[in-house]
Amino acid sequence: MKLSFQKPTKNQVKRFAVHSLYIFLGNAIAAAATAFLIVPNKLVMGGTSGMGIFIRNLMEQNGVPSSVTEWVVQLTVYAANIVLFIIGAIFMGKKYAAATLAGTLLYPTFMTIYKPLNDLYVNTFGVAIGGSNLLLASVIGALVFGLGIGIVVRVGASTGGTDIPPMILHKYFNLPVSVTMMCLDCTIVLLQLIAKGVTIDIVFYGFIITILASVVIEVVSPIGMRKAQVKIISKKYKEIREMILTKMNRGVTMLYGKSGFLQQKCFVIMTVVSNRDVVKLKNEIWKIDPSAFITISVISEVRGNGFSSEQIALPKQQMMEDLEDVTEQFSSAAQPPANPPHNETNV
Repeated sequence: MKLSFQKPTKNQVKRFAVHSLYIFLGNAIAAAATAFLIVPNKLVMGGTSGMGIFIRNLMEQNGVPSSVTEWVVQLTVYAANIVLFIIGAIFMGKKYAAATLAGTLLYPTFMTIYKPLNDLYVNTFGVAIGGSNLLLASVIGALVFGLGIGIVVRVGASTGGTDIPPMILHKYFNLPVSVTMMCLDCTIVLLQLIAKGVTIDIVFYGFIITILASVVIEVVSPIGMRKAQVKIISKKYKEIREMILTKMNRGVTMLYGKSGFLQQKCFVIMTVVSNRDVVKLKNEIWKIDPSAFITISVISEVRGNGFSSEQIALPKQQMMEDLEDVTEQFSSAAQPPANPPHNETNV
């Protein structure tokens, strides 16, 4: 049997390149926070990096020289990520494993690359970055780490590691991922108290890193993806529809509506635009119909033709014919009741 191979389109290649760049850049940024700010300052955190810090602290507590333990964090992250990757592949399937493979290897690889650079900085200036102010190092480290992970999350990828157990628990026991992930990270931070030399202050800094990084991830991951959904009710819906399709170059959906009091049939025009185009769209609508009713809602993401996919040019004549067909069908709908109730809400 001959296998057919479909050549990817330019748009698919572009999306893959951008997707890969985000994963690469996000892991590089997150690893920089760990390698330059958190690990050198003897701070603690959650995740597999926190596990590596915990093992390093235990080894140093038992008299193992720092020359031996200096690579423990990176090696632990490698080992833990690979083990958790295998567990994720078993319980979550090959598709999930493929999505986490890059993060599983990239993050510890960048940590390994950054370590000689950090050693050079410490040898030059005599102190790690932020070493004179642990609170500042914790806050900056959390912000940078959250930025890196947020960039990875925004394209639907994962850094692997301790992200995997919460996903498994969610799949089989329907437990919230964010809650179980926070509990796991905080548990790893608390475990640091077992190691000699880790004070309660260091653990508090660890909580700051864990919580602040989580907040930054939630903020960064949808940045640039939030759009505005606009709904318009107007008697001049034909002109407004044509303006959005031709002048704003955005897609339009025509919704059937009925006023709540008089129960008059109407069209509700729905479109999605970027936030910077909201004012322009409102001005264009009001030029056509100053009395148009407009509602604007913020949505977290939008995909599809006319926005994120390749746009389809629709001839003006075809646009008008399509609208006339829809209008004719809409007009033939059943007439409203003679005595409409007064307590119904408008569309």
